[in-house]
Amino acid sequence: MGKRLSWKALAGLVATGLCGGPLLAAPPEPLPAEQLDFRPWGSENPGASLCRGVYVMPDYRLPRPEPGKVASESASASYGEDGGTLLRGEVVLRRDNAQLETPQVRVPPSRERAFAEGPLTLRDQGLLVRGSAGELSLVNDAASVDEAHYVIHDRHLRGDAQRLARLEDGRYRFSAASFTTCDPGDNLWRLVGGDVVLDRESGFGTARHARLEVKDVPVFYWPWVRFPIDDRRHTGFLWPAVGFSTDSLDYAQPFYWNIAPDQDATITPRWISDRGLLLGGQYRYLFAESAGQIEGAWLDSDDGGDSDNPNDAARRFEGEERWYLDYRHAGTLSPRSRYQLRYGAASDGRYFDDFGSDFAEQNTTAMERLAQIDYRGDTWRLDARAQGFQKLDDPLQELDKPFYRLPSLTAAARWNQQSGFYQQWQSNYSYFWRDIDEAALPNTERFDRESATGSRLHLAPAVGWRFDESWGHLEPRLEWLGTAYALDYGERDTDRDTSLTRSVPVTSVDAGLVFERELDLGGRGYRQTLEPRANYAYVPARDQSDFPDFDTSERAFSWNQLWSPHRFSGSDRVGDLNRLSLGLESRLLDDDSGRQRLSLGLGQALYFEDRSIDMDGNPDELPTNGADYYRATRDRSPLVANADWQLTESWRTRWQWLYDDDLERTERAGVDLQYRSPKGHALNLGYRWELEGFDPSLDQFDDDFRNYDREEYDASFAWKAGRRVDLIGRLLYDNTNDRALEQLAGVQWNDCCYGVQLVWREWIDDNDTGILADDFTDRGVFLRFVFKGLGGVGRGADSYFEEAIPGYRSTAF
Repeated sequence: MGKRLSWKALAGLVATGLCGGPLLAAPPEPLPAEQLDFRPWGSENPGASLCRGVYVMPDYRLPRPEPGKVASESASASYGEDGGTLLRGEVVLRRDNAQLETPQVRVPPSRERAFAEGPLTLRDQGLLVRGSAGELSLVNDAASVDEAHYVIHDRHLRGDAQRLARLEDGRYRFSAASFTTCDPGDNLWRLVGGDVVLDRESGFGTARHARLEVKDVPVFYWPWVRFPIDDRRHTGFLWPAVGFSTDSLDYAQPFYWNIAPDQDATITPRWISDRGLLLGGQYRYLFAESAGQIEGAWLDSDDGGDSDNPNDAARRFEGEERWYLDYRHAGTLSPRSRYQLRYGAASDGRYFDDFGSDFAEQNTTAMERLAQIDYRGDTWRLDARAQGFQKLDDPLQELDKPFYRLPSLTAAARWNQQSGFYQQWQSNYSYFWRDIDEAALPNTERFDRESATGSRLHLAPAVGWRFDESWGHLEPRLEWLGTAYALDYGERDTDRDTSLTRSVPVTSVDAGLVFERELDLGGRGYRQTLEPRANYAYVPARDQSDFPDFDTSERAFSWNQLWSPHRFSGSDRVGDLNRLSLGLESRLLDDDSGRQRLSLGLGQALYFEDRSIDMDGNPDELPTNGADYYRATRDRSPLVANADWQLTESWRTRWQWLYDDDLERTERAGVDLQYRSPKGHALNLGYRWELEGFDPSLDQFDDDFRNYDREEYDASFAWKAGRRVDLIGRLLYDNTNDRALEQLAGVQWNDCCYGVQLVWREWIDDNDTGILADDFTDRGVFLRFVFKGLGGVGRGADSYFEEAIPGYRSTAF
């Protein structure tokens, strides 16, 4: 764990350019690459390297002498009458890890110092220094070099100084110095300081009167600056994050606190010109048996802000306190038992819409609260939790408030016999509660039922037998679903039952055959399969009209639903079913690798009875809505066809089509074409069509309800135009409503010593009202640049790009 310190400015950033900064002596001109231990890659260039070569320290010319002794080598030596010594020729002196190479060395009678005339070379544990003249202590580690040029090999760091001094404590001090991580001959950026100190033991350097030059042009000045010279964490200021919009400025200045090797914190004051000063922070810890973090932010009084969102006018939050808090903790009690804690809360449902701190931050729709402990044994799995959510909608309707589970206890087990028989046990007890005013809800039967809170006990034991061979399988299964409720309607005036029970048997038989044949295509051997499959399921109807809806929704039809007897997710509804599903699948397998190259499937379900159970749960009444009535009474499902074809090692396509052969219409269709290259290229082309009302889980009272057919195109790519250049882009287009839901285009340049990321994004922001006219267009420009070895400016958005562009892997700056 750890954030790398980018820079620490004790007095902060004083000005851009050198306004107010003293005039500094210029460092000497850099040396050519061949004099800096730089070895160009040539034909040996590794594929991931962005640099043109690597610094390689040669072997010492003399073996290491005994501690405190000095070894020497020279072409000639002369001794003066005063006891001094003069060494000439190729003089080499070594003490411990320090080695001096020079044409001439003078050693005074005291034998405590050596004076070298240049050009000289000084080496010390991965450090190279070249200069015109120097002085070296023969009794400790002190040394000094004039007109110095230095290299730290493992950090790919080089620099120049009018004078370099190695202090007795091992630190290095440079006068009128510069440093950069760019390759020799490339001075895209360098830091120039009047007094620079490098402390390799602590891993950081400091510079006084420092300026940052880009292509020899000064762009920043610091009276005092601290920077890392390795990957260790350091307390200090991080690079700021700056954002601009049409009428506001957003400036965040993080401060990083390296508390201990297993703890750290980041404190971030953030000033938004049209809202005020927001104070944010994060504390993280990583112990042997647990880890966690707590983060949050607080704004004392919101200035109101300004937005193009037409729904913001009524909710400016002017003068209100705004905040959020998110705590996460996880740990282990034993190798089989783990626990989690989480608490999240926000001042209002629009906090993250207004203050999302990262570019293109994903929608935060809820804040979770959780206390959980589980056990994973060989047979039993146990889970105990208390869980809830704060739903972030503004305004939040009473019935949109989510239920808390206080608590939820789950026990599951499975026993297998060699004969193929097996037994399963699933059980859950949950108490559901939510903070609503039951009496204030409308006086209708629907709201009577949905005002309920209380406990639910759900038992689901099952027995079955699985016969499984390479040529086929057969699995009869019997499951019993027993559910009992103890309900409470609070202050609501109702005579509904508070104690409810339900018992439903679920019977299914799944069978399939596998036929194979050898096939030769294009000179390669394949194995083709033909796999017919049948699944029969019977579930009787039970009256559930008085049952609440705590955690249930009806599932949309799909290929997987052909083989499942469960029409609902959750435990509050058990759908009646008398159905036979038939399917045929064919796969093409590569003989050499066993890899699947092609899969084709076609299936359909035949219904022998109407499905009377919907979310209302009444077995005696069919739905009155036209689309729901048709779905409940049709005698066969749509035809389901799908294909998964690995065209080549790089190209793959997937296709699914649900077709109503009775009404001769498509209910859902989707096709994807993907390209993945070992070089890092990615291309995604997708098409989606969905009939209005296809997904029954979207209730007409939900915000996400769609009252129109959906047709969308989705194209995205990430292209490595070179070793250093990435191009990314995406277009998500809503063809039904003739609008672009998202547009994104960006370029990334990742060089040896710097990185730049520039991305433009425009997207539709959904106000969750179900009315298209309430949606509005938002846009932003994201800029991030990094000077490697020094730091960078801008917020990372790599996680969003990886989600928006499947197959893309962000460039590590």
